[in-house]
Order: sequence, then structure tokens, then C-alpha cells
Amino acid sequence: MAFVDEISFHAKAGDGGGGVVRWRHEKNKEYSGPAGGNGGKGGDVYVRAVRDINILSRHKTTKRFEASKGKEGENWSRQGEGGEDLYIDLPIGSIVTNEESGRVVELVEDGQTSKILHGGRGGLGNEHFKASTNIRPEQSTGGVNGEEADFNVELDLIADAGLIGEPNAGKSSLLNALTHAHAKVGSYAFTTLDPNLGALNGGYILADLPGLIEGASEGKGLGHKFLRHVKRTKMLLHLISLENEDVGEAYKTVRKELEKYGKGLSDKKETVILTKTDLVDEKTIAKAKKALGKYNKDILETTVLDDAAVKKLSDEITAKLR
Repeated sequence: MAFVDEISFHAKAGDGGGGVVRWRHEKNKEYSGPAGGNGGKGGDVYVRAVRDINILSRHKTTKRFEASKGKEGENWSRQGEGGEDLYIDLPIGSIVTNEESGRVVELVEDGQTSKILHGGRGGLGNEHFKASTNIRPEQSTGGVNGEEADFNVELDLIADAGLIGEPNAGKSSLLNALTHAHAKVGSYAFTTLDPNLGALNGGYILADLPGLIEGASEGKGLGHKFLRHVKRTKMLLHLISLENEDVGEAYKTVRKELEKYGKGLSDKKETVILTKTDLVDEKTIAKAKKALGKYNKDILETTVLDDAAVKKLSDEITAKLR
């Protein structure tokens, strides 16, 4: 299924049910008074944020959403049943624009809901019009139409975790292993030209972001793309390949660019992941952890060549995101 990050659709709230003309029928007293109930309110339309980055693909062919209508009023002054509200599920990070009014709704948290259209009011039954000068009212009113409009949805993804690091740190390979994504992998710098996405356990979104080099905060390499996207992630997974002779220097290079760019990037929660552990021995891994310990105490390790190691890392990351 192709990834979709923008859709358009028409939505309509439910129409209100009509009020009715009815009469009380009592023993030996036919037409003893008005008893027509009011109509029910039409259903409202809401958008709701969910952890499903592919849901726009399923909505792409749906051009119209409509909430249900309110029912007509009933005898004995009973109000008609209201129409059922409609919830349109959209990915977290969706920006929903009403093309008529220009109103914009941003869905930034899981489960967040926002009403985008109001259902129509129910009409009035004849009992509503009863008065001392009108004891046998014959009038009633119809329900009000529900609001309707055209909407555009753009996905400005809010990833739960962004995979960062120098080029060839193993970000794309790890994303593929953790989420079964199909990010391009290569042995040369800047394989990742744009963020790749994948869904971890429970729908947590991981983003593999373009590699950083020194000077990225000034736009060198692909840093400008990286920094534009990473500012919307909640947590950073800082990958450092054990192919580096100096893991401390590799760590400081990326951190320096985050700090120079500012905008709170360097303050985000960060976990360091040592990659390509299959290429070195335990002594080298221990040495790397010691070197990085003075910068970051939260250090994990993995190799994509070991399914058990990937599963362990997946569970560890999921626990940190909960």
C-alpha cells in the first residue's frame, strides 16, 4: 500500500429531524390537546487522532462522509432520537483545513478529537406552540440542515522517535529490522534523502532521518532536511556505529549540530544505540560504552543480523515510549 500524506473529502453533519403534529387521545375526550414532540438533533462530525500512519491510504477513495439524521418527533410529546455522531479517524500529525471557512485543526495527541461540523437542530412539534390564545396549534417546523464543507488533510508527521546519527550509522537497516519498513540501504553516505517511516509495537512511529555531518545546522549535506523533521519527534534514538574508531567524537559531532540549531532539539530525551556490534568483540563494546558513559548513561546495543537482539531492542524502545 502506497504511503499517502494528503487527501481531500466532503463531509456533512446530520440534518435535524422534523417536529410533528400529534394529539392526545383520552377516553371520552378526543383531541384533548397537542402532543407532537420535537425532532432529534442531527449527528455531529468529528476528526480523531489515531496511531495509524497508513489510514489516509484507506480513506483516499472515500470522497464523502456523512453523519446520520435525527429522527422525527413522536406522539405523547416524545422527542425524536438524535442522529449518531460520526468520527473520522486520521493519523496523529494531521492538519485538517475547512476549505470554506479556513478553520484549521491540528491533531497532535493520540485520541484527540475535534468537532468539525455541527448537526442540525431538530424541528418543533405542535405542543411547543400551545398557548392560551392557541390551544389547538396545527403548526410544526422541520429540522435544520446539518453543516457541510470540503476538507483537506495534510500529514505533518509527529514521530514518536527519530533515528539520528552520522551517515552510515545503520539507521535505515535498523528501521527495516524493527518495523518491517522498506527503507533504502546503501554503503555510501546520504542513502536516506527523505525521512522513512515505520510502525513499532503498538503503532509507535519511528522515523529514519537523513544523516548528520559537521556543519549540518548551516545546511551542509542533508542536515537542513534532518533538522526540519527531527524537531517534531518526541524522543531521539542516537545511533553510533562501532565501525567508528572514536565513538565519543561521533557522538559529539551530532550533539554539536543539535545544540547549534537550537529550538529545543538538544533537550529532547535521547537514547544511544551502538550498532554493528557483530563486527567487534565484547571488549570493544565495553570500551565504547565507557567512552560514551560520560555523555549519556542510557546506552543500548544491537545488530540487525541477530533476530533476538532486534526483538530485545524493540521491547526496550517500546517501554521507553509508553
